[in-house]
This record gives sequence, C-alpha cells and structure tokens, in this order.
Amino acid sequence: MTINFDAPVTRPRTTPAIDLLEGERLLARLPGDGPDRSGARYEAFTVTPLGRTLGAEITGIDLREQVDEQLRAELHRALLEWKVLFFPGQHLTSERQRELALLWGDLETNPMLDTGDSADVVRFGTGKRTYENIWHADTTFRTAPAMGAMLRMVQTPPFGGDTMWADMAVAYDNLTDEVTARIDGASAVHDMVPGFARFLDPERLAAVQDLFPPVTHPVVRTHPETGRRTLYVNASFTTAIVGLPREESDALLRHLFAQAHVPEFQVRYRWSEGTLAFWDNRATQHYAVGDYHPHTRVAERVAIAGDRPF
Repeated sequence: MTINFDAPVTRPRTTPAIDLLEGERLLARLPGDGPDRSGARYEAFTVTPLGRTLGAEITGIDLREQVDEQLRAELHRALLEWKVLFFPGQHLTSERQRELALLWGDLETNPMLDTGDSADVVRFGTGKRTYENIWHADTTFRTAPAMGAMLRMVQTPPFGGDTMWADMAVAYDNLTDEVTARIDGASAVHDMVPGFARFLDPERLAAVQDLFPPVTHPVVRTHPETGRRTLYVNASFTTAIVGLPREESDALLRHLFAQAHVPEFQVRYRWSEGTLAFWDNRATQHYAVGDYHPHTRVAERVAIAGDRPF
C-alpha cells in the first residue's frame, strides 16, 4: 500500500476514504490470541460475546447489590479481555453508578459538560447540544486521561441512538510496516479546543483553555495492564504529530484516524433503558450515533481517573 503523506488537508480531523490492505484482518482479542481462542472462563456471571475482539454482555449478577473484591476482580478481568462490557436491565440510580465506578478509582470531573446530581456525573441529552458523530477517546487532552467510564442509559429514543466502540490495539496490529515505522516512538499533541470550541462561548472557552492547555502523548501507547501496543490518536482532540511539517502531520493523522472506521475492529450496541456500559478508555475509541433526532436520548456517564500514557 502506498500512502501519500504529503497530500494537503484542511484539518487533521477530516477523515478520508480508508486506505487499507484487502483480505483477512489480524483480530487478536488478547496478547498472543489465536484464531480459535474461546476466551477466559468466568465463575460469577455469564459472558455473551458481541464482537470478535471487543464487546460482551454480562448477565447473572445484580449491580444494585454489593460487589465484593472477588467479583470486582473478575469483572476487571472481563474488562481487560473484552474492552467494553454491557450490563442490561440493571436500572441503577445515579448514586449507585458512582459507587460502582469508585471501585475502580477516583472519579474525573469535566467542566465542559452538563452535570447531573453531582459534579462527577455527566448528563447527556438535556438540551440541543450534541457531542456525537465523531470517534474519540475520552479526555485525552488531560495529562492523565480517563482510565475508563460507565455510561447508564436513562431514556432511549424509539429508534437509533446506538453507540459504537473500536478496538485500537487491533487497529494498531493491522497497520502496515511503513506506517508503524513512522509512528512507533512518535508523540502527538492533544488539545480540548477542537472537541469543545463549538459548544462554548468565548469567555468560557478561554477559561477552560487555561485549565487544560495542550499536552503530548505517545502516538502508540502501551496498555499498562495488558501490555498491548495501542493506537492513541483521535479525531476530537489530536491536532499534530510532534516534529512533522503540518501537511505531513495532517496526512498521517488522517490515515490513523480512519482506522477506527474499520468494521472488523468495532462493536455496535443497541441500548435499552437501564443498561450500564463500562469501557476501557485506554484501549478503545467510541462513537455515539446521532440518528434519532428529534427524539430524546438521555444518559449519565461517570469517568474514572487514569494515569499518564507511556
């Protein structure tokens, strides 16, 4: 495959047609995964896979009840294997959602988003603004982006409103040698402005820019628990690759952003009210599908603080 890294683009977040080799993908759910691997066994709940490398429904437990350390450990193992877990029919309160998320660490606040009952609960669907229709990982504009997030569906529209996730370790595995040679060891700039400027008035934008100046992260991060090499740029917040001329950086980012669009790397979930999703923000990107307007979709999200990518 030949990639023209010198092709001019107007903005790095503009995504072109996907330029990939045809044929079979490398679809490893875990390090060293083979094509016939059936996955780990779980004692406390039932795991129903929804995708080849990511996405599984968890049934047989009630998250309204106490989660002891043994159950938490098993859920965490499932999270590392499947990257995004879905718990249908839980119907949790906002406070119980917070309590569950706290089992995985401190909670993260985001002053750019509308909040629910507390500052660390983000409520989507309260107005006309939308943060949909773009692939992203949460808060990569922070020095230490979110480790993960729990999203609870409060109200579903009569149709549409699905969410999609992409496995960015698998996306990295399928890059060509030419591309990996260019990005291994490279760093990229992440900035909150591209993702939020259209939603904030100039005064508020200036204030949050002071709180969140641009940061740099590796283009390829190492997952701190699984050791997987993971593509870590996204169209919402990544603006440039350090050390490259603007046009070359834009073209390379444009190609990397496109990897999240590959169907074999994705899982798509159809929500029902009361479902809780828990995803690993270090391993995935996600995309909220905005195809349900003028109907209403209401969800609450709690983000779990993470560490600095390496």
